[in-house]
Amino acid sequence: MIIDKDLLRLTSKTKSSFITSIISGFVASIFTILLAYYLAKSINLIFLENKTLSEVSNYLVYFIVAAILKAFFIWYEKNKIEKVVGDIKKNLREAINKILFEDKGEIISNKKSGEISNTVIKGVEALDSYFSEYLPQLFLSALTPLLILLFVFPIDILSGVVFLVTAPIIPLLMYLIGSSAEEINRKHWKSLSRMSGHFLDVLQGITNLKMFNRAKDEIKRIVEISNSFKSSTMKVLKIAFLSAFVLELLSTLSIAIIAVEIGLRLMYGNMQFESALFVLILAPEFYLPLRQLGSRYHAGLEGLAAFKSIQEILARAKSKETLVKSNLDFQNGNIEFCKVSFSYENRNTIALNDISFTLEKGKTTAIVGESGSGKTSIINMLMRFLEPNSGEISVGHNNLINISEEQWYKSVSWVSQNPHIFHKSIYENVSIANKNATEKEIIEAAKNAFIHESIVKLKDGYNSIVGENGATLSGGEIQRIALARTFLKNAPIWLMDEPTSSIDSVYESDLLSSIKRLAKDKTVVIVAHRLNTILSADKIIVLEKGKIIGEGTHANLLAENKIYQNLYNTFKREM
Repeated sequence: MIIDKDLLRLTSKTKSSFITSIISGFVASIFTILLAYYLAKSINLIFLENKTLSEVSNYLVYFIVAAILKAFFIWYEKNKIEKVVGDIKKNLREAINKILFEDKGEIISNKKSGEISNTVIKGVEALDSYFSEYLPQLFLSALTPLLILLFVFPIDILSGVVFLVTAPIIPLLMYLIGSSAEEINRKHWKSLSRMSGHFLDVLQGITNLKMFNRAKDEIKRIVEISNSFKSSTMKVLKIAFLSAFVLELLSTLSIAIIAVEIGLRLMYGNMQFESALFVLILAPEFYLPLRQLGSRYHAGLEGLAAFKSIQEILARAKSKETLVKSNLDFQNGNIEFCKVSFSYENRNTIALNDISFTLEKGKTTAIVGESGSGKTSIINMLMRFLEPNSGEISVGHNNLINISEEQWYKSVSWVSQNPHIFHKSIYENVSIANKNATEKEIIEAAKNAFIHESIVKLKDGYNSIVGENGATLSGGEIQRIALARTFLKNAPIWLMDEPTSSIDSVYESDLLSSIKRLAKDKTVVIVAHRLNTILSADKIIVLEKGKIIGEGTHANLLAENKIYQNLYNTFKREM
């Protein structure tokens, strides 16, 4: 790793500030040389030529001014690079968040939440060391030694040659270490992400682990993962400490060689004291940027390893959606599936196999079938989480993929099997469906979802904080809050994946009545397992192994379709 082109590309929006910071560091190096010159000059005049302080006062003033200006440019360099890094991290987080919010399930389904969280938070922060430490030092370690050589060669060729011969040893050592260190850092970062993901996974499922008496087994697993992370950390530190030791040793030996050869020439009167002192003062400054590059190289490797995980997310960014006309009206038409097929990457079976059907505007359609028949896949396609492998979904004669997600989601309400509840108040969890809703409208939606009475019994009522994932609520209460959101949004299209699966029979019939009343003139699609839900539908579609094997009213299907008859009898027994 010298310069990673993909990482360097992130500085494009802040290029001027980045270049300014490098120039500031370079100017600070010029003042370092001036400080060495004024110091050597002053010492020579005072101690060898017996000049008084008043006679060398000009050089002392120059020295103080140079020191102040050097400090200013170092501060300015740090200030600029911090702004650059802040902007890079901000832009990167915005890009990642945009991708995650537009994700259709590819990222979430293939990575643990903890791993994604670790990448977005710690991964982006790890880039700080690459941009604020490694990258500026890389440029300065190339520029500063060259600048010092320009001043040393005219004064003392031999010392210049020693500098020139010994300087490349440090970059060469870094190159030799780099190939193995980069791989170790990448494994270390993956180990951290794996540990974060596993820990969050265990934390979310801790109740089930206790219930099945598996908590102790998971503790052992966490210890194993922690030890693995500890082992990878020690490998990284081992290389870092070893390379730091070698770099310091080489720098010290190089400075010692300079000191010896200058000392010998001073003894034999072959070199002036002022020139010798000037070169000796500059010797540590010559190797300092190279030593710092060596120590910051490992910080850069950590940032690079983190960026590889970030790239996996960035690489999944889809091309921009096809733009549609602002006057496009798809709400006044039916939703049609035409020869739609779909299969998941990690499964051998076909989820949907060449299916065609129509969801009529203003009607309620129930989709029934055994588990794995393709019901949820249809809902996920309508939610734009999945796209057909072949075939077309049209809405009001417009291909669904040509409708922007923003426009589509404004027209759709969704109740999933497992609705998500945010760690906020109940009021905020309901109002998320309509930010312009009044308190009266929110309460009315809650009443229609038969959750209002449960809410007002809480100590803080609608202001009660429900905990992460609705920890303080029952499954039925969470589902009723999700229904309240749907009622509040009042969109023309409702998609419901088993909306009453967790709701007690006490509320189910009332809720179905609410849904039927409020869904008047709306296009409703319900994935159903319960008999009451099916009976209230205008049309029923029967699925089996991704194919439609029946379509019609309850009465027609019950009379003609054996699969539906079996499902109906199963539903009756479960009542």
